[in-house]
Amino acid sequence: MKITLDYLTRLEGHGHLVIDASNGELKECQLNIVEAPRFFEGMLQGRHFSDVAPIVARICGVCSNSHTLVSLAATEQALGIRVSEQTRGLRTLLAFGEILQSHLLHLFFMAAPDYLGVTSLLPLAKTRRDLVMRALRLKRLGNEICEVVGGRAVHPVTPCVGGFSGVPEAAALQGLRRRLVDALPDLEATVELFAGFSLPDFSRDTEFLSLTASDGYPLDGRVLESSDGIRTPVEDYRAVIEEYVVPHSTAKFARASRETFMVGPLARWQTGREKLSPMARSVASAVALETGSRNSYKILLARLVEVVHCVEEGIHLIDHLLQQGVRSERVAVMPRAGDGVAAIEAPRGTLIHAYSYNRDGYLEKADCLIPTAQNLANIEADLRERIPALLGLPMEELSRQLQMLVRAYDPCISCSTHMLRIDFV
Repeated sequence: MKITLDYLTRLEGHGHLVIDASNGELKECQLNIVEAPRFFEGMLQGRHFSDVAPIVARICGVCSNSHTLVSLAATEQALGIRVSEQTRGLRTLLAFGEILQSHLLHLFFMAAPDYLGVTSLLPLAKTRRDLVMRALRLKRLGNEICEVVGGRAVHPVTPCVGGFSGVPEAAALQGLRRRLVDALPDLEATVELFAGFSLPDFSRDTEFLSLTASDGYPLDGRVLESSDGIRTPVEDYRAVIEEYVVPHSTAKFARASRETFMVGPLARWQTGREKLSPMARSVASAVALETGSRNSYKILLARLVEVVHCVEEGIHLIDHLLQQGVRSERVAVMPRAGDGVAAIEAPRGTLIHAYSYNRDGYLEKADCLIPTAQNLANIEADLRERIPALLGLPMEELSRQLQMLVRAYDPCISCSTHMLRIDFV
């Protein structure tokens, strides 16, 4: 028996899921990634340090700010640059903006239709206009933060090595603060919406990995930590995370203590939930996001909790920036030979960039470890665990359940195509 779904929207990229369930028994499950490799690490070789961040921003149209920020941090470490407290604060606010952009896009436009019984949120503009307008307002909020701090919503132009080429005016930050506060009723309604969704009952034990920070919820940091006991400096990431190639994927897979592990919102929840903002912790309780949850469908709920965290912490951060006064400043940069490794918690999980520069400031070697590549083996393992319990369902419902599971991870396979084909053979 074979079924093919040629175009599944609400997934970023091109994947091919092959399931062999002959005679009611699962024999094979492969998540094939078939897009051509993009070779960004090769493109970076020979580039001046000032060019690197703008290039890597183009790796992703959804996580362009994360790639920019982690690239700048790796370059600054290699060149021996220490940025100011103001720069760190503005970069954190920019990261909050991207998390809101990405998480809200996924929650409303990619995941929610699965639970609302529609194929897209947009047809609900007539029957549930309030819901659609709420989604657009919240998504716009993330864009506005990125525009004010980064210069534009996608592929930022103001962050640079040593600081920012331009900083936001106080009035612009005050406007952002007002809009964050005004968004609280929309967030309350969103929490109520997702709390009412009936997520599939599923659990599979796995390793959770994220950055850890002593002074807050994981966003950036110098230490990798996992639920299996990994605790190692970011510089030693290759000692604990192994990338490998599988025949059915053009993207690398990865393993840590076990054959699979998870990065992203649910992993951050497992390792850093005590450091969430007060309002975010209340939301976790309201949506029944339990401590120690192993249900991958609940990545959606962890994503919503992080949205609330970023809004609440964003308000406090803007207050601090305004109190200190935002001034134009930039650290002088001189080229030198050096190595730098940095990590950030991008919307989909831990993102690591590692660079080596020569004495003239030209990049000789680069390595980028992408969150989705770290999650691919775990998605495949979840599917293998989930399929046997679904084999008795009608094929349409079986397909829907598996698509929901893949979508829960919000895999960023690429930003140019949106297709998943599922074959049952």
